Amino acid sequence: MAYSAKRHSIWALSVGLAVLGSGVALAQDVHYNFMPGTDFSKFHTYKWVEIQGNVHPNQIVDQEIRQAIDQQMAAKGLTKTEGSNADLYVGYQCALDKERQWNAYGTGPGWGRMGTATSSTIENGTLVVDMYDPTTKQLVWTGQATKTLNPSGNQQKDMERLDKAMKKLLKDFPPPSKK
Repeated sequence: MAYSAKRHSIWALSVGLAVLGSGVALAQDVHYNFMPGTDFSKFHTYKWVEIQGNVHPNQIVDQEIRQAIDQQMAAKGLTKTEGSNADLYVGYQCALDKERQWNAYGTGPGWGRMGTATSSTIENGTLVVDMYDPTTKQLVWTGQATKTLNPSGNQQKDMERLDKAMKKLLKDFPPPSKK
């Protein structure tokens, strides 16, 4: 009886680790950095700016990205403005990197297997959000979220992934001020 329970526990632990490991492989990864000494408490309004050389995927994705960031900025107490007197400028860049994935399968036991292998291309979307102080014209905060812009064909799912990534990325914004 004890052997069976121990065997079941080991099996359950193995399955749990496999599920956890696969979740980590698919999880969004976020990183951010900011200019030391910046007084983020002075930022109350922000304005969208275009980052030169950036190519947006399309108008729909551009609006989805801006909407996701706008929601998080509003939750932080910042107000979006169209005027020239914004306290903070916000822009973004995105990239879709292509990686080769091999899909292989086989039939038959041991060395006598017959099989086939195919490859496919996976696009991993990375989104970088940059914030600038308009008075000093300096970058004061930058953050990057990977596995964020992965079109699935399901717009609601894609938007939920984007919202989740922006919430995770801007969780600790503004950075705490050192006293």
